[in-house]
Amino acid sequence: MQSPVVLEIGARNVTGETSRRRLFPSAGRYIGFDLYSGEEVNVVGDAHQLTNYFPPNSIDAILSVSVFEHLAFPWKVVLEMNRVLKVGGLVFVATHPAWPPHELPCDFWRYPVAGLSTLFIRETGFEIISATEGLPCKAYSLVTDPPTRGFFKFQLNMGVAVIAKKISEYDSVRLRWDVNVNELVSSSYPVPHQKD
Repeated sequence: MQSPVVLEIGARNVTGETSRRRLFPSAGRYIGFDLYSGEEVNVVGDAHQLTNYFPPNSIDAILSVSVFEHLAFPWKVVLEMNRVLKVGGLVFVATHPAWPPHELPCDFWRYPVAGLSTLFIRETGFEIISATEGLPCKAYSLVTDPPTRGFFKFQLNMGVAVIAKKISEYDSVRLRWDVNVNELVSSSYPVPHQKD
């Protein structure tokens, strides 16, 4: 068997953490993909247009951590992931059900486990292997509005993750999104600060 090709969407090191590239020592090729160039980035581009950068059925696994909340149209990215993945290829996506706004103005979504799982369904060509929430937290209301008074009694989660397998091509007649994202979104992802 050939060594796998792994694609990381959102690979630019913005937190100072160790690269996730090290998690895949047997990868034949590890491709760091991001909207901006920087440490750990091999290909610069928009995830809404993965097929402009990678041939169909050319990737064995896709990893995306803390990116899906910044995607204007995540369903479009899921379709693009399907197109570049080989059948049997794996996807790991981790994002947030609850998190303070960040990287504004492009912080669009929060996902409960069911919401993230719904993106990776049979109709989009995927089968969920695992879906989970974690990083427990509490929310405390800063107002006395009766519906919010008891929030502190409930556990929330700051993290959610899905592992899915591509089982087929998606139905490109029924599921399509041919609109250019840049034509629809008036804001742009903030340009990274230059290090001195």
